[in-house]
Amino acid sequence: MSDSTIDRASFEELRETAGTDFVKELVQTFLEEAPVILRELREAFAAGQADDFRRAAHSLKSNGLTFGALQLGAMARDLELGGLAATTSAAPIDALAQEYEKVAAALTGLCHE
Repeated sequence: MSDSTIDRASFEELRETAGTDFVKELVQTFLEEAPVILRELREAFAAGQADDFRRAAHSLKSNGLTFGALQLGAMARDLELGGLAATTSAAPIDALAQEYEKVAAALTGLCHE
């Protein structure tokens, strides 16, 4: 599962550059913060707050790409670039949340290797 969800080369490069222990800390922080950011994204969508929506999508994009979560990063980038005006339903946010769950499981597995 982790090989299709996380780009292994990107993750290994991060691990080599930053060190295994630090990467574990980064992953733990991501796993704690991403659900909060997803909630902020949903709240911004519901409230019509374009700047908050774009900022939350940007954070998820950047954080996901750090770990090689290419699909998560691409989905968040689409929301960031399209902005609130292009997001007509919660479906893309729901899909992003589902992808995050896959990423979280994959990263947890990679940190236990």
